[in-house]
Amino acid sequence: MDETGEFLAATMPRLREVETALHSGDAGPRMGMWSREDPVTLFGAALAGTGWAEIGPIFQRLGASFSDCTSYENEIIAAGASGDLAYTVAYEHTTAALHGGAPTPYVLRVTTVFRREDGAWKVVHRHADPVASPGAGELVQLLSSGPKSARARPAT
Repeated sequence: MDETGEFLAATMPRLREVETALHSGDAGPRMGMWSREDPVTLFGAALAGTGWAEIGPIFQRLGASFSDCTSYENEIIAAGASGDLAYTVAYEHTTAALHGGAPTPYVLRVTTVFRREDGAWKVVHRHADPVASPGAGELVQLLSSGPKSARARPAT
């Protein structure tokens, strides 16, 4: 197996577990997979931060916002690994509840950069944006504005 294959075999099952936990309301596993060493950056679909002091609270907010993840799939489009750096480019297909609502499917386009630290792959950058999928744009608006907007949302 080549370097990229080894990276994917070691990292993708863990990433699936981490993201499923986050979308079920537990930010702890995602926080554990991220580096605390600068540089570390997040350009999320709805929220962004630079440095762990900004990113950690964003993940806590996300964990408090999501629940009832019924599915998560990371569709890898491209990936590479060389030495202590690796990346993935993927479509994330998720079905989860936001602010206590019904689980809704959405798709994000995501680029993730990993750095090997003490033998473990840690995320050092994530860039996500919604693609044309039911719920993706609404998800971004609700995450950006918080739960009060979700409660005020008119019925469809």
